[in-house]
Amino acid sequence: MGTVSIDGPRIFFTIPIFGGIIITETVINLFIVSGLLLIACLILTHKMEKIPKKGTQVLAEKLVTMMDGMVEDTMGKRFASMTPFLMALFASSLLGSLISFIGLRSTTQDFNTTLCWALVTAFFIHYYGFKANGFKGYLHSFAEPYSFMMPINALGIITTPMSMSLRHFANVLGGSAIMTLIYWAFAGLSSAIKLPIPLLQAGIPGIISLYFDLFSGVIQAYIFCMLTMVYVSNVVPEE
Repeated sequence: MGTVSIDGPRIFFTIPIFGGIIITETVINLFIVSGLLLIACLILTHKMEKIPKKGTQVLAEKLVTMMDGMVEDTMGKRFASMTPFLMALFASSLLGSLISFIGLRSTTQDFNTTLCWALVTAFFIHYYGFKANGFKGYLHSFAEPYSFMMPINALGIITTPMSMSLRHFANVLGGSAIMTLIYWAFAGLSSAIKLPIPLLQAGIPGIISLYFDLFSGVIQAYIFCMLTMVYVSNVVPEE
């Protein structure tokens, strides 16, 4: 049996500007994901009518309605403008994890990807916090419920995006590492007992991958969106 190697994203080339911009496998795959999402949007919204007749338009309106309902139930009607961002976030996360089914490295296996999403979420947290409470009111919220809690609450500016990004990244990367070990182990076992068909090498690991790649990808995308909605809505006083 050979050794198991779990490496980071490959570096394809470097653009020689601003000290060198590294183009990795993750960057390429993010462009692929963006392209696939653009194609899906064009197909779902092609020749839309006031009264939907085509299945693609019905599906598009159903997806938007579901996300609108989720945002309203979790955040309230005042955050309806967050729906496009949350839909884009969920779709990017989900498809970024599912591209592993076609042999590409998941974009969510790169910490830079999930950290960028978490930083955008952090921006919305502070934007709505300042907008709803004013500058002084938002700063005063860090001293609640007691003034001595201010350093701990202020630390949340850093820990919130870090915890969100690490949670998503670690779960996806952990699942990928486990699947790599499973493929390696079953490949060795299949070679040892010399099966006529690669049942242990392809069949069983393929079924197990449905959990780590499909189910886990859906769950992590959902959790990331829910955390975004909860963190943003918590900084705004209830209506």
